[in-house]
Order: sequence, then structure tokens, then C-alpha cells
Amino acid sequence: MASEVSTPATTAAWLARNAVDCLPAGGLERKLAEGRPLRVKLGIDPTAPDIHLGFTVVLQKLREFQDLGHLVVLIVGDYTARVGDPSGRSSTRPVLAPAEIDANARTFRAQALSVLSPERLEVRFNGEWLDMKMEELFGLARTATVAQLLERDDFAKRFAAREPISVLELLYPLLQGYDSAAVRADVELGGTDQKFNLLLGRDIQRAYGQPEQVILTMPLLTGTDGERKMSKSYGNYIGVSDPPAEMYGRTLSIPDASLTPWYALLLGSIPDGLPASPRDAKRALARALVERFHGARAARDAEAEFDRVFVERRAPEEMPVVDWKPEADGVVHLPALLSRAFGVSTSEARRSLGQGGVRIDGARVGEDGSLDVPVADIDGRVLQLGKRRFARVRVVS
Repeated sequence: MASEVSTPATTAAWLARNAVDCLPAGGLERKLAEGRPLRVKLGIDPTAPDIHLGFTVVLQKLREFQDLGHLVVLIVGDYTARVGDPSGRSSTRPVLAPAEIDANARTFRAQALSVLSPERLEVRFNGEWLDMKMEELFGLARTATVAQLLERDDFAKRFAAREPISVLELLYPLLQGYDSAAVRADVELGGTDQKFNLLLGRDIQRAYGQPEQVILTMPLLTGTDGERKMSKSYGNYIGVSDPPAEMYGRTLSIPDASLTPWYALLLGSIPDGLPASPRDAKRALARALVERFHGARAARDAEAEFDRVFVERRAPEEMPVVDWKPEADGVVHLPALLSRAFGVSTSEARRSLGQGGVRIDGARVGEDGSLDVPVADIDGRVLQLGKRRFARVRVVS
């Protein structure tokens, strides 16, 4: 903390300094004044296998609570994921298969520990309490009205547009709120898109005779497109477990306008002496992010590899090798080879060839419509798809 003298008021102000909401006013100070470790809750629905950088904005705030001696309760929503969070959605979210949800959930704790400390951490799965009897669900349903739920901005818009809202989706905020009652949360964190759900958690705690939690909402990080919030479903994300070279390269792709919020939300501040050039500022940001999740050596190697490939226009030092058996007439069919080497469909491979997105040893191929090359023109050479995917081809008999 910046202040040497710590009081409940100064601590509350420091914890809320970069939050969008801290409600109710004075609530966090009153909780801290109780002089005990607080139970600080965050819920994650495992609808995707990886945590992305946008999610670390909230995780960093949780770490601040941990460093002050409070307990973080990380709730993996194995049950709520079966409903699908409607927050910010204009349509019903597809529901994943239970096996996929469970597989995603297993990765979350390890990835969350890239930011959180294993000390003062409690990990719970809300299937512990949401696999409830019918009369318990009826009791929970009585704690809110349909009119109250339809006040949510996303529900209100869909209702006004006569778009479908399932009864199951209406249950989602109640289930998330019941999580707070189940773990007796003192504080709950989330993105600004979670404000309604977090406030409803206070109502549900009150209905169950518990003290109401304080809520903190954190800003949403825009994705690499600079337009929408970072999300797996939008494809504009960088995962915390992405390889160093991928994390470095994708960070350099963000728009210049994203530099200030990315520095503020991911690194805490814009450092003194930041290069004036957006290009150099992005490089500094990319190095810092890779170092944070992979270490200093990985950051140096990722930058060197980027320069090798994109500045010096040379192939990476390390790349996969793909074995290929040519056709009987001694030619290699490129769409099939690209599919094998990079896991793309043959139709996507044909499009990339026609658009000039495929190279052999740096020279474009396929722009003229030719889909086959002689064995001698591909054996032992570097096949490149787009800007970042490379493989060395080895022709086998």
C-alpha cells in the first residue's frame, strides 16, 4: 500500500482505487473495521479451457486482498456453467457438455495460481450446494421476482425485442447469488458486466439471514481488436498459458489506443520513461506480460524470435517437422499438406493459397491457382501459413 499508516478507511480506499464500483458506500471500510480476515469471493464458470488476460484484472485485485491477509474463495462454477451466464448476451449461450465443463474446470486452479497465492486460497465447486433438493430450489426462487430479474440490461433489451429468454437463464443470477450465501462471502468481485448478479447476491444473503457482501466491480479489458471485451467467444483473447512467442506477438497486434488501458489494468500503471513510440511501448508491454507469466528468459527469447521472423524475415529456429508421402506422379498437393501440418481444413488451405498467405522458404505459392508442387520444391523446406505458423517438410517414400 502507498500509505504507511493503515486504517480501515485508507485500506478500503486503496483496495477500491481502480475499481468502477465499491458498494454500498462505506461498506468495505466497515467490513475491514471488524478486524478479521474477510472472505473475498470470485466465481468462474469453466466454459473455456483457459484463463485469459482480461480475467487477470480481477485476479490481481484478489491478490491484493490476499497480501493484506484476507482469504480468497475461488468458486469454480461447474453447475452454473451448465446454465450459461447470460451477462452481456443478446441470445442464449450454448450449453457445454458436462465432460467438457469438468475438463475445463480442472485447468482453472493451476492457471489462477499464476496470479493468486496458494496461501489464503479456498477453491470450491458450486456443485457442492447447487445440486439441491427441489424444495430448496423453490425457496431460492422465492427470493427474487421476475420483474426484478428483467431489470437486468441484457434481459430488458431481449424482452423488449421479443427475443427468447429461457427460464433457465432467469435462474442464473439466483444461482450465482446463492453461491455467496453458501460460502458466507464478505466481499464479491467481478467485471462491470456482473454488477446486477453481485447486487442480487446481497439480496439473497439477506433473505437467508446473513450479513450482506460488499461488491467491487473491475473494468473490462478490451481484446486484441480494441473494440469488444476480451473473450474466448470473440476470438480476441490472449491466454495466460499461451506460449511466450504467441503472447508476445499477439500483444504487439493491439491498437495504439489500447496501450493506456492495458498498462493500467494489467501492469497497474504506466511506467516512467515509457517509449513515446507506440511500437516500442507495445514491445515493452509484451516483454512485461511474457516475463510475468513465463519468466525473464522466455520474454527475451520471445522478442528475439519475433525479430527473427517478422523483422529479419527469417524462419524460426525451432519448428515442427511434418512427414509427407508424395503422390505417385511425384507432386505434393498443398491443401492436403497444409491440413496435415497446421490442422486447417482443405477449403481454408485453398483460400489461404489464393490470398497469398502460404510461403515455401519465404516465397509465395498458390496465388496463380496452382495447388501442386514438385517434390524437389518442398522437401526439407519451410512451409509457412499466415504470419505465425511454420513447419519443415520432410518427404518420405
